[in-house]
Amino acid sequence: MLSQERRGFEKEYTEGSFWQKLLKFAQRAGIEVVEKTLMLYYAAQSPHTPLWAKTTIYGALGYFISTVDAIPDVVPGVGFSDDYGVLVAALATVAFYIDAEVKEKAANKLRDWFNLTPEQLSERKKTMVPPRIEEPPE
Repeated sequence: MLSQERRGFEKEYTEGSFWQKLLKFAQRAGIEVVEKTLMLYYAAQSPHTPLWAKTTIYGALGYFISTVDAIPDVVPGVGFSDDYGVLVAALATVAFYIDAEVKEKAANKLRDWFNLTPEQLSERKKTMVPPRIEEPPE
């Protein structure tokens, strides 16, 4: 992963803990949070993403994984809002490395997990302003 000493939240990141948290909380976190985590994850896997950007990504994903949050993830309705802010900031920082391939991989996973057709996902993205966190369906 990273060849340098890891500091901060990037030390929380492992691929196993990432997938475990994402699979466990995908429905509760909502499509917006999941989309951002997947785009960052796939960008970090790209050989075109430089080390500084991967460090930023692993820090943001480490924050998502961490049990130490500004707002605990279990708080209904707002539990992932701090994670969302960190993920968006990381995306803005590494935006150059979020290419079409990264976006497509994330979209494919979103369609599978949220049982959406490509049209539904595209339509939903048009209505994502402002972003909101959804509770899992009952």
